[in-house]
Amino acid sequence: MNSTIVRRTAAIAGALVLGGGAGAGIYAATSSGSHSAQPATTTVVAAQTAAAKQTVSNLTQLYKTVTPGVVDIKVTSTSQDGFSFGGQQQSSAEGSGFVYDTSGHIVTNAHVVDGAQSITVRFQSGKTAKATLVGTDAGTDIAVIKVDVDASMLHPLTLGSSAAVQPGQEVIAIGSPFGLAGTMTSGIVSAVDRTIEAPKNYSIAGAIQTDAPINHGNSGGPLLNASGDVIGVNAQIESDSGGNDGVGFAIPIDSVKSVVSTLVAGGKVQHAYLGVKVGDAAGGPGARVGTVIAGSPADKADIQPGDVITTVDGKTVSSADDLTAAVGTHAPGDKVTLTLTRDGSSHTITVTLGVRPS
Repeated sequence: MNSTIVRRTAAIAGALVLGGGAGAGIYAATSSGSHSAQPATTTVVAAQTAAAKQTVSNLTQLYKTVTPGVVDIKVTSTSQDGFSFGGQQQSSAEGSGFVYDTSGHIVTNAHVVDGAQSITVRFQSGKTAKATLVGTDAGTDIAVIKVDVDASMLHPLTLGSSAAVQPGQEVIAIGSPFGLAGTMTSGIVSAVDRTIEAPKNYSIAGAIQTDAPINHGNSGGPLLNASGDVIGVNAQIESDSGGNDGVGFAIPIDSVKSVVSTLVAGGKVQHAYLGVKVGDAAGGPGARVGTVIAGSPADKADIQPGDVITTVDGKTVSSADDLTAAVGTHAPGDKVTLTLTRDGSSHTITVTLGVRPS
């Protein structure tokens, strides 16, 4: 999913329609019969005194607590101008991020800062700071940038866990959709264990699907639980319109933690690699191998197109997503045992996982 050049739109004013209770007519009743009509009696009722204190919702308090740790990120980059020989064109993009620690590290999406020549971070207070790129991992679409500011400006968010996230759970997204920094939206977890595509065409397993409105500019911002803990990094939307259609995806924080800690320490993130392109098996459980990459661990282990992988280390593989997730739990150099069917026969193969190519 590419960074989007953010263009502000003119404000759209909506008409407020009042219901019948506002300014409704008052009707007097007349008694029937021979009795003469009595003058109507007017009763004056004192207006109710407004509550001295307005109730503050849990979400309001969460917003006050969390938003100082959410930042707006502006990126400028230069690309080759296709309309003139040797010319260059400058473009800008905008995304979101959140403070990771008091050393100035900030987490965002790799696609937000891809190709950046200049990165500017704006805090809730309105103060801005130039940021440097610490490192990126295209395999999980995660990046870490760093600002050199006073520690009083840094409000690290609490990292939760994505392991126990369940559909129906309330979630909150905070970020800069269309450049509107500090925007909060809420919804529920629509599904878990989704697989989405990373910028380099690799798969990210375990993504959290949510109906909390996420739009261009939310990329890199936090997805929070009701306690204000980060459970995911907002990254993608599924949309026919180009805007929010109620299907958004966040990278699970349990995957993000290990990536960020490696990048902050100056290391290079490595992912286990099998070397196959797979789809769901037809007519039954399993992951059907469509393509085997030449020279890959799968190729060396004699896995063939058409094979249906049904278990990894004895654990059932019901779909292509299951296989992706299973491989993702391992490190390069790990040996895994696969059970697969080929031409109606079952085979057991041991594969030594490699390092995913960059």
